[in-house]
This record gives sequence, structure tokens and C-alpha cells, in this order.
Amino acid sequence: MQQENNQNNSDWTEIIKPQKSLFDLRLKDVWNYKDLLFMFVKRDFVANYKQTILGPLWFIIQPVLTTLMYTIVFGNFAKISTNGQPKILFYLAGVTIWNYFSDTFNRTSSVFTSNANIFGKVYFPRLIVPLSIIVSGLIRFSIQFTLFMSFLIYYLTQSNEIVHPNVYILLTPLLLLLMAGLALGAGMIISSMTTKYRDFTYLVSFGVTLLMYATPVIYPIEFLPQKYKNIIMLNPLSGIVETFRYAWLGTGSFSWQLLGYSSCFVIMLLMFGIIIFNKVEKNFMDTV
Repeated sequence: MQQENNQNNSDWTEIIKPQKSLFDLRLKDVWNYKDLLFMFVKRDFVANYKQTILGPLWFIIQPVLTTLMYTIVFGNFAKISTNGQPKILFYLAGVTIWNYFSDTFNRTSSVFTSNANIFGKVYFPRLIVPLSIIVSGLIRFSIQFTLFMSFLIYYLTQSNEIVHPNVYILLTPLLLLLMAGLALGAGMIISSMTTKYRDFTYLVSFGVTLLMYATPVIYPIEFLPQKYKNIIMLNPLSGIVETFRYAWLGTGSFSWQLLGYSSCFVIMLLMFGIIIFNKVEKNFMDTV
């Protein structure tokens, strides 16, 4: 009888086991379903722009229009300092790195509610969906980063030497990883809460807008009064944005301490987000 059971078990290509720990990430399952991850990435890319006229050109149009608005409103009207950098380049640097966080966070924060029809029908590692959002966000970032590099190269060819990229550009992959971890951790927490409390859905976009003003996207952090500067530096995004701008433009300030604080915050938030996500995914279909 035991030999027959062993033979039957060997015929299965997939065995689904209950989750034993909140820290059980099932990374092996995620790797086994990597093809599905790329299918979700393709779905996100195609579905968002399938019925638009300009399609992926919106990846370029959106940051250009945003940068122009910031240049006119904050640079010309409000006269906010750009630390001696060209206004367009200063704002585009902030917009480029900020858009990656805001886009991925907004979409990750609705994972459970927007994919309930799929989650309720077939098994696959649920972590695949938020990870696919992070990957598809990298495609958008790559396009917008290419736009930023085009403006950067233009100003580098000028003789005024106002732009000074430095060796810290090598930290760019780390900065993207931190942005991805922050968006993933915070997004999974909000997504888990929206299964019961839909109010969070309406607060996300408003909260992201407020968070942008608490991040040095449209202003240099060193020009803030000290009492406000200390508050802004508590925002883990501040160290990431400041480092990105300092690396590529040579303006602002760089601090290993501030970047280290951001890294520690991201790690703790990501761990907490995974715990909440793993706990909610077990029975979210009962409440969604």
C-alpha cells in the first residue's frame, strides 16, 4: 500500500502545501512561475495603453509635461532654488526617480482588489503579481531615464560646466532597488488593508501627492530651514532622491548615513509588508 502511495505521489507535477510560516516567501515557487511573472509584465504593458492613440509615448509625455509645469510654477513663479542647475534638468531628475516609486506603489496598493477574479480561480504564488508590477515599472523607468540622459548629455556638451556627474552614479542600481523595496513593502501593506477597508483606496493617491511634497523632488533639501530639514530627512525617500540627483548632477549633498537610514527603513518595511501580505492572502477572498 505504501509503495502504491509513493508511486501516486511521484505522478504529480505540482504539490500545493499550506503555508507554515508568515516568513515563508516560497521563492522557489516564484522562480518556478517566472514565465507567469513575465506574462503579467506583458499584460500590464499592453493593457494600460492598448486603447490609447499615443501608446507608450505617454511614458515620455507625462514626465515632460510634469517637468515643464514644475519649471514654470516652482522655478519661475515661486523662484525656488535649483542649486545652480538648469531648471528642466533639476526637476526632470527628481521626476524620473519619483515616478518609479509613485507608479509602482499606486499599482501595488491595489493588488488584492484588482486581481481578486484571478486569485479566486487558480493557484499561483501571489507574490508574483506585485513583483510583476515592480518589473514592469522598470520598463517605464528605463524610457524616462533615457529621456533624462538625453537632456543631461545636452547640458554636458555645453561649455558652462554646470553639470558634474560623479562616481556615485554607480549607486543607481541600489537606489532603484531601494525604491522598489519601499514601493513593494508599503504597497503590500495598503493592499492588505484595502481588502477590509476600501477607504484606503481613496487615500492612496492623495497620500502620494502629499508625500511628494515631503520629498526633495522640487526643491534642494539644503535650502530648507534646519527645523524643516530634520523633518524631511526622516522621510526614507529623501536620501534616495538626494543621492540620485547628487550622483547625476553633482548638486546637493550626499550622506552615507542618510542612505543607510533609508536602506534600514526599506528592509524593515519590506519584511513587515511580506508578513502582512502572507497573512492576508490566506483568507482575503472571504473579505474582498
